[in-house]
Amino acid sequence: MVEFLTTSGINFRLEEIIKGANEQLVIISPFLKINERIKEMLEEKDRFKIDIRVIYGKTDLQPEQTKWLESMASIRTSFRRNLHAKCYLNEKEALLTSMNLYEFSQVNNDEMGLLVSKATEPDLYDRIVEESRQIIRRSEEVRLAVSTVNPVEDGPQPPTRQIAKTAVEKPQSGFCIRCKTAIPPNPAQPYCRGCFGSWNRFKNPDYEEKYCHTCGNDTATTKSKPVCLSCYRKYRDVLEFSA
Repeated sequence: MVEFLTTSGINFRLEEIIKGANEQLVIISPFLKINERIKEMLEEKDRFKIDIRVIYGKTDLQPEQTKWLESMASIRTSFRRNLHAKCYLNEKEALLTSMNLYEFSQVNNDEMGLLVSKATEPDLYDRIVEESRQIIRRSEEVRLAVSTVNPVEDGPQPPTRQIAKTAVEKPQSGFCIRCKTAIPPNPAQPYCRGCFGSWNRFKNPDYEEKYCHTCGNDTATTKSKPVCLSCYRKYRDVLEFSA
């Protein structure tokens, strides 16, 4: 059963999704300004080391938000440019809504949303989870830095990031982007012998694969783009990538 919600119902169900998370919690919201009540709930989940992913995409965070997020060991924060989706889910339910996790939106806006239960709508729930994973894979995990920039709700700006300037050595091994078999690190040849034979039948350089060639993490890659964004930025000076 899919439940239709208006603003008050969305706020209630959002809190229930956070409180009900025992394994994972995903928060996808372009604009992000977390109120104190939800902070307390997330702090409780952080104490139990629940896997929490927060993906945002429109503005720099206020310094107090950044400092709070950095203090939460279980929260991993990512930036996805052009993000517009709003989705909140745990291992049992998913909430699709027009509402950002933003104090102004939660109090002042007229919002609508749909609550999907895994128990009654397993196929739809799984599709939402898979699309959320795709957004996470294609987002850039960032180490947030405290700044003095205030967010403007409708003005997209890039996030503030700190990038360590350290020497990077070439990775000692790579992974097949289709089966994750260990192979020599070479972005020009990101398949093991067997998987290359399969790929070579059609030679589609944009066919989507499953793993990053350099770190082996589960992420969307292709023959033409065989590594995740983080690895590309880390290794672009020590490995030969296609232009």
